[in-house]
Amino acid sequence: MLKLREFLNLISQEPDFVSVIVRDESTLDREVCDVASDTYSVRDGSIFVCVKGSRYDGHSFARDAVRSGAVALCVQNPIDDIQVPQVVSSNPRSFMGRLGAVLYGWPSKQLKMVGVTGTNGKTTTTYMIRSIFDKSGMKTGLLGTIFYCDGISFEYADRTTPEGSGIQMFLKRMRDNGCHACVMEASSHGLEQGRLEGCLFDGAVFTNLTPEHLDFHGSLDSYFHAKRKLFDCYMKDGWVGASNAYDTWGKRLLEEYGGNMNGYAVIGVNEPPIKGVWCGRVVSYGLDGMTLDVFDPQCQMFIDKLPVPLIGEYNAQNAMGAIALCASLGIDASSIRRGITSMPQVPGRLETYRFPNNVVAVIDYAHTPDGLEKVLTALKKVCAGKLWAVFGHGGERSREHRPKLGAVASSLADRVVITMDNPRSEDPEDIARQIESGMVKPKDGFAHWVIINRSEAIRFAMDNAAPGDLVAITGKGPERFLIFADRKEPFEDRLELITWGRERFGPLEWDV
Repeated sequence: MLKLREFLNLISQEPDFVSVIVRDESTLDREVCDVASDTYSVRDGSIFVCVKGSRYDGHSFARDAVRSGAVALCVQNPIDDIQVPQVVSSNPRSFMGRLGAVLYGWPSKQLKMVGVTGTNGKTTTTYMIRSIFDKSGMKTGLLGTIFYCDGISFEYADRTTPEGSGIQMFLKRMRDNGCHACVMEASSHGLEQGRLEGCLFDGAVFTNLTPEHLDFHGSLDSYFHAKRKLFDCYMKDGWVGASNAYDTWGKRLLEEYGGNMNGYAVIGVNEPPIKGVWCGRVVSYGLDGMTLDVFDPQCQMFIDKLPVPLIGEYNAQNAMGAIALCASLGIDASSIRRGITSMPQVPGRLETYRFPNNVVAVIDYAHTPDGLEKVLTALKKVCAGKLWAVFGHGGERSREHRPKLGAVASSLADRVVITMDNPRSEDPEDIARQIESGMVKPKDGFAHWVIINRSEAIRFAMDNAAPGDLVAITGKGPERFLIFADRKEPFEDRLELITWGRERFGPLEWDV
């Protein structure tokens, strides 16, 4: 471990450093063990970062942190009457990542780092890249929406992109556990708040951009500029990228970054490959996935008849983003084929369950109008019977989406069950009425119900689905709680399905 004196000398050379206040020279001989931004995590040897949040100001807890063993503080405004050294930074929250990077020896410089950003497809794309890396012989860690993996153990993620100190701790663990690489989702919130400071990437993927989080960013243009910070601020020399050539915002990145960035696209059955773009053509499609022909930027066949074990033609785009990035990093076609064909099912991303009565249920995180449209369109193509949609909308989030969700569901599904999805402080019945308000004129045979209790809604759909029907349960994906104003209740769509299946059919072969 570093002595505080040595640590402060190193950190003083970093951007956003302003000054250091030392009131007692004897404190500089203490050892530094980690970086923390909440007092519950502070231990003897911690650097405590005073983050100003929307509800609390970490400066108010500085004395508590010192009593718990903090050997130094990182502050925006110096605090009187505290004897431990204070590192003054213009932005402690973003500086936190650099504190961790310096303390742990810049682990991102010792790993092959890949970031994935965009509105939709980040999680699936990271899973694909990680599987390809593993098959090419690189032990790979993961930081994303569902899990964090340090190369040995998995733990549930509490947010897509952790705070800067958390990212650096996980990167250290990956390095120490023998990982050669890390694949990370980069959320717009994380990028805007500087949580990726201290990270340097070898490669990155931009999937697409559609309206989301505008309550935070204010406009689609600001949302895009948050995403592009990954490429502007955090890339190593000689980096490579992959950007969706059929996305308006992806085209902008291709134009602006020139030789570093590779375009990718999914082309039609009769459409020729595009010069200068990695292209995929779907040659077969069904409930078990699809088959792709993959062409390199010289329009030559790169991988012939590649099995992709995922439903949804938009997953062909995710596959092409992963393939374009990995090939640009020098990974061979054989490793890419093995990685894609053997990738695990992604929790909450078109996660598929087949039951003995020939009813198929699919769990997906789709929670925006665009996401729901893509999921239902994909499932409609492989549904032999009626298509059911079970969904709601989160409270205190993008209220303008609600009627649009109703319009999408009533246009594409045959049966719609509107239910609860993290109502927070809002009345879930009010949310349901707002969704209903957008429903288009029903087609022949269409029916819909409002069943607020999510467990009852799922069971109603599964009880009433006929052989050949497909039930899409969307909005929450792998989430493990229902969030109310004053509490979080344990709830998983997957466990509801498993419990229903056990009660109806007894043990099932995929029941774990």
